[in-house]
Amino acid sequence: MARATNTAENIAVPNDLQAFWMPFTANRSFKARPRMVARAKDMHYFTPEGRAIIDASAGLWCANAGHNRDSVVAAIQKQAAELDFAPTFQFGHPRAFELASRIAALAPGDLDNVFFCNSGSEAADTAMKIALAYFVAKGQGTRTRFIGRERGYHGVGFGGMSVGGLPNNRKAFGPMLPGVDHLPHTYNREQQAFSKGEPEWGAHLADDLERLVGLHGDTTIAGVIVEPMAGSTAVLPSPQGYLKRLRQICDKYGILLIFDEVITGFGRLGHAFAAERYGVIPDMITFAKGITSGSVPMGGVIARKGIHDAFMHGPEHVVEFFHGYTYSAHPLACAAGLATLDVYRDEKLFERTKAIEPKWYDAVMSLKGLPRVLDIRCVGLTCGIDLASKPDAVGKLGFEAMDRGFHEEGIMFRAVGDSLAFSPPLIVSEDQIDEIVGKVGKIIKALA
Repeated sequence: MARATNTAENIAVPNDLQAFWMPFTANRSFKARPRMVARAKDMHYFTPEGRAIIDASAGLWCANAGHNRDSVVAAIQKQAAELDFAPTFQFGHPRAFELASRIAALAPGDLDNVFFCNSGSEAADTAMKIALAYFVAKGQGTRTRFIGRERGYHGVGFGGMSVGGLPNNRKAFGPMLPGVDHLPHTYNREQQAFSKGEPEWGAHLADDLERLVGLHGDTTIAGVIVEPMAGSTAVLPSPQGYLKRLRQICDKYGILLIFDEVITGFGRLGHAFAAERYGVIPDMITFAKGITSGSVPMGGVIARKGIHDAFMHGPEHVVEFFHGYTYSAHPLACAAGLATLDVYRDEKLFERTKAIEPKWYDAVMSLKGLPRVLDIRCVGLTCGIDLASKPDAVGKLGFEAMDRGFHEEGIMFRAVGDSLAFSPPLIVSEDQIDEIVGKVGKIIKALA
């Protein structure tokens, strides 16, 4: 299609869907039968025609405080009128420092220093670069390897893809970074099916890190990166004691432990960060999504004081860490983040999530026994439901469920192959939980 010029006769009309190459989307199918939203408020999206769609996925795991919260909208508008952009390379603006202090205060232990970026993908790559540079600063430059985990997701940068363990995200893009290995994933349906919260079976799977250390040598490994709850693979909670065991092994060999909390951060598991839920202090936490409730792109890495301080040597006029992004700590994102943290605090949404967990668990587990339901997993305010695939069309049922949900039942959720993933905003009411589960039950029963 030729590039249009700005004249009255060739301006593209709003229903021309061809120019936008959509991410992680079956483009041809979408454009034949679009699932379009035009506005949002609190727990709902609304189609261009005004039909309400209950949001059972917090957008993309990110609208934790709900959509278009008045105070967040006002903060963004006010900031746009005051300071639209300011560089954070050699300059600064007050809200960046204020937000970093607020985030550090929420993080456990001595996770005291925040490096801002714009997404979870950038956060994962940033954490990996911090780890590599940290060991160079410590005189341990042989530590260049990273250990990820099967079925893990750490974004779409080359670093995050390399440590990630989702085959479809990797197979088209070549050999990835060298020197990366993977722990086994933590899921065993026979041992863990229909678990509420963290499954009892599986802590021993962390011991495979000992094998990888033996294979590669402890002086070659810089970091281990895992999600406390693997979300993008349709909700795999960490087994009881698993993360503590990883911490022990990393301490034993001087390896940095990185928690990817892009999904679990900011209340999703009933705490500011999942690290607090599990009583484990990692060396770095990556975050994004919930920091602004999805309103403005933002991400970052929280590092322990010792990691940050290892860089603070040499002449004071010299850059200590040659990394960053044009939009790191963008003023609008900082304003949105501060206002969002106020909502979490004032409405006690983290505490509310923890209190509503039992209701959520009981509700989603009521779907057990429906046709094709193989397993249901839930932790915090998340849920994954595995459906038995059609032998000749793996992934078709999940797609049909998502599409039927939007068009026929007025609900939005994620489909991951033939698994369904749910993560409603933390403001969800008990009645809305029942509504979500009721709609999902109807959808599953209607699948061919």
